[in-house]
Order: sequence, then C-alpha cells, then structure tokens
Amino acid sequence: MKTPLMLLTLALGLSSCSLFEGNKPVDVVVLGLNDFHGNLVPTGFSGIKVPAPTAANPAATANLAAGGAEIIGGYVASSRAANPNTVLVGGGDLIGASPVISSLLRDEPSVIALSKMGMQVSSLGNHEFDQGLKELLRMQNGGCDSNDMAKACKFDPAYPGASFKWLGANVVDKTSGKPVFAPYQIVTTPGGARIAFVGAVTKTTPTIVSPSGVATLNFLDEADSVNKYIPEIKALNPDAIIMLIHEGGAAKDTYNVAGCNSLMGNIIDIAKRVDPAVNAIISGHTHQGYNCLVPDPAGGSRVVIQGDFYGHLLQRLDLSVDRANHKLLSIKAANVVMDASSGSTITKDANETALVAKAKSLTDAVKNTVVAKIGAPQILRATNDAGESPLGDVIADSQLAATRSTVTGNAVIALMNPGGIRADLPDSTNIKPDNSVNFGDAFTVQPFGNTLTTVTLTGAQLKAVLEQQFDNPSAGSNRILQISDGLKYTWTASAATGSKVSDLTLNGAAVSPTASYRVTENSFLADGGDGFTVFKDGTDRLVQPNLVDVDAFQTYLKAGTVAPGPQNRITKK
Repeated sequence: MKTPLMLLTLALGLSSCSLFEGNKPVDVVVLGLNDFHGNLVPTGFSGIKVPAPTAANPAATANLAAGGAEIIGGYVASSRAANPNTVLVGGGDLIGASPVISSLLRDEPSVIALSKMGMQVSSLGNHEFDQGLKELLRMQNGGCDSNDMAKACKFDPAYPGASFKWLGANVVDKTSGKPVFAPYQIVTTPGGARIAFVGAVTKTTPTIVSPSGVATLNFLDEADSVNKYIPEIKALNPDAIIMLIHEGGAAKDTYNVAGCNSLMGNIIDIAKRVDPAVNAIISGHTHQGYNCLVPDPAGGSRVVIQGDFYGHLLQRLDLSVDRANHKLLSIKAANVVMDASSGSTITKDANETALVAKAKSLTDAVKNTVVAKIGAPQILRATNDAGESPLGDVIADSQLAATRSTVTGNAVIALMNPGGIRADLPDSTNIKPDNSVNFGDAFTVQPFGNTLTTVTLTGAQLKAVLEQQFDNPSAGSNRILQISDGLKYTWTASAATGSKVSDLTLNGAAVSPTASYRVTENSFLADGGDGFTVFKDGTDRLVQPNLVDVDAFQTYLKAGTVAPGPQNRITKK
C-alpha cells in the first residue's frame, strides 16, 4: 500500500533519499594516481627526509620509500571507510616501463591490483601503448591472446581485464575518426553524487612509442577533444566535471605547496583552453609533484595537480557538491605522501599484500640474480646543468661496447635517450652493503626491451641529431641525449635554434661534417622516437634483434667495477 508520502515522492519524480537529502551538500573525495608504471612495491622518494648515505653507512637511504600497492590500497581503503564517497582515478601510464615484478607478468598483476583498490576510470597514457593497441585492448578487456605468450596469463590463468575504464577523448581511429576508447564516464558515488571524468593523453604519443603500435590511430589536440564532449557531458547533469590528462608540466614550488602559480610546460596551454565547466585537472606524464592554479578561459582559477610518479603521491581533491542544482560548491586540493617507511601511519591493505606476495613468488628468482658489483652504492640518473647524468654515461658506454666490433656494428659513438632511463642503479630502497646489483636493478633502469641498431651518419647529421635535443617537441623543452665516452660538445642556451651545438669532437678530433661515423642507438630512437627524426636518415642500418639494451647493460657491468664518472662530456654555456 502506498502511503501519502510515497505518492508525493512518485508524483514529484523523486526518490525518498532525494526528498530528504536533495538540498544537502555531498562531500566527495577524488584520489588520483598517475604514472604508476607497475610499481607494486615501494621505491625511493626524495620527499621523505632521511639520513644521506656515507662511507660508513652506504645503505642509509634504504628506508627512503613511498608508494607500492599495499600502501596505496591501504590509504584508499581508509579514505573510503571515512567517506564512502571516495573515487579512485588514474592519470595514465599505470602500466608500461614497469619493474620485473610486473613486467615479467605482462603488467597483469598491476591492473588487477588497481582493480582490487576500486579504481573507476583513468586517462590513457603513452606507455599504455608500449605493446600496441591490440595488447592494450586485452589489458582492458581480459583474455590471454597476447603478443607475448611467454608472459601472458602467468599471474592469473584467466586474466580478467581491468574493472576500471581507460578514457581517451582525443584517441580516434584513422579511418572512421571515431574514438577507440570512451571519451568520458560519469561515476555515481554511494551518496548519490555524480562526478563526470573526461580523459585525454598527450598528443605527442606517436613520437614517444613505437610507431607500429599506434599506426591505426590519430592523437588529436587534447583541449579541443575534451571541449567537444563538454556539452554532451553537461546535458547529463553531473555535479562536477574533472579532466584526467596524461600531459603535464613542472613547477618551482614543491608538491606540498597548495595553489602554486609557478607551473610551466604543455599543460598550461591546455588548461587555459579547456572549457570552464571542467572543475579541476588531474595531470601526469612529466613525473612531477605540483598543486597549482591556472586560469580557465573565463578567468577563474582552476586546480591543476600532479602526483610525482610510481605512486609516491596521491592527488586528493575534496569536493562539496550540490546534487539538487548539479554544481560544485567547493574544492580543496592536496598531494598526499604514500609513506612506506618504517614510521608510516598508513595501514597496508591485506588483499594487496597477498597479491604482491604472489607476484614476487613468480618473479623473485629472476629478479634477485646478481649481475655485478659497482664502484659506489648508487649510480644516479639525475643530470647536471648541461643535461648529462652518471648513469646515462654508463648506459651509452655499454651500448658502444656492445656494438664496436666489426661483427656487431663497428660503432664509434652511442647515444641514449634520457626517457629510457627509468631509475637509479639501484633504487635507493635496494642499495646493498656490498654495492652489488641484481637483474631486477638493471631491468628497472631499462625495462623496455629495445634492441640496438647501428647506422652511418655524416658529421653534419650527427650535429643535426644533437640540435634536435633543444625545444624538443616530445619533451616540450630540452631532451638531452646521453653520449658515449670520446664524444664531447658544448651547447649554448641563448643561441638560435639549430645553432646551439659547437665544439663537437670525437676522441679529441673535430667531427667533420662530411665524414661518416657509425652510431648506435636503441630501436626506439632509430625509428625517430622522441622527435629525433634524423636517425631515420642513417644509412647502412644494422638491426640486431638479439642484442637487447638491458643485456648490453648487464654485460658491461659484469666486465668491470663501474663507478660514476666525472660528467664532463657535455658542456653548457
């Protein structure tokens, strides 16, 4: 029997919940995770202050740790317990360029881990396309029909796929022009709040992944693509709209400075053009921690936030929404450290602990195989002001050593892209008392499995490659290649584009524009990756499918006690 109250409710087209609570604001917590890269276990994070290593205690940074599925899952669970209206979302690069614990299992444990945390949606990232579109669709939808059957379904014999959805408003099929992934999705919280998430990935994706994997796709302008769907989203009356984008910048302010206005990079132009109906922008790609305000097209201040990388930080947006009038009442933004050190107050998630233990049991034997001892506790990937890093030097030298014989390429120079150097050797959480490094350490540095290619370049072409480092379209700034021993040059920041490189020498002799030089690079660069298109003009190309970069790296480490060098190959004026 219907009571008078029920009849009134039906006549008004309302639920009993909305009748009593429709005018009451709903508090929603949105947690963002960007650039996770399959890091199921914690890694070093400079935001946690601990003693620096010394000769007496080289492993002093062993507990400098943040992230990992157990800690992230624990924080999400605690937030959800405090406020059931908690939504976990991603900013892209959740998988790809992953350490052994995930990559040897085709990143399936990472997708399952995020699904177990209750992730709802994520923007696509460029690294989601590392293995091509078909494999990405398998990661989304499940199954075992992988392009690497040796790794697929080894974690779960019936890989279920992601329970969350990857979003890509600007990723369209070249033939049909239609989106390949959902452009947006509305998430309804237990309290009835409806939050719309619209996703995009950097339009530079085709230049920073293997071209063959995205040959059927176009990556359109990010802001234009998102704006195209805003009227459609608004017609569905969400209570707030949040953009998830795998593109970013960098800020002078640190991750914990709220409301910074020092943001620089590609994300600025995008943020200034995205429709004012978008209430906040969760970003990624540049591996930076910032919490900034950028003007929207209407002149209002809009949150643009990014959470470092590898799960060190979660981006947290505390929203208050008006369900009756479908509008955002307030927003507060912060980056939260996923502290995994011994003093952490975050309780680990038991389900994630079990998952990590299973993944470790399947990969630890390979990971823990000792490769070599190095001449210092760590060799760092951080660069000096000229753009040269100790680890970059070592990797370039390893590739030259692997290809300098007449059989392997007759190379005299090797060049390495900095984006392919993914970690210090070893990570600060894995420093060993005897300075040893294992396969896991080496693989974490170079996880892509690129093969080595040697081409002949003229001296003029070599200089042209080096000129492509500056105002690099893939980086949005400079992208300084790491160079092998014997090659030296100077670059002048104030010089005109195309004329920044000078004093280019090889083994003390000036590089002649007309002479020929055998140059080794990985297969990604050889195909013009990272905007280094001159490599494609190289002649006498020797492709070595059985010579993988990480194998060359390990062989070089085994050959002697490698230590950080003086970083004197590149000079900046």
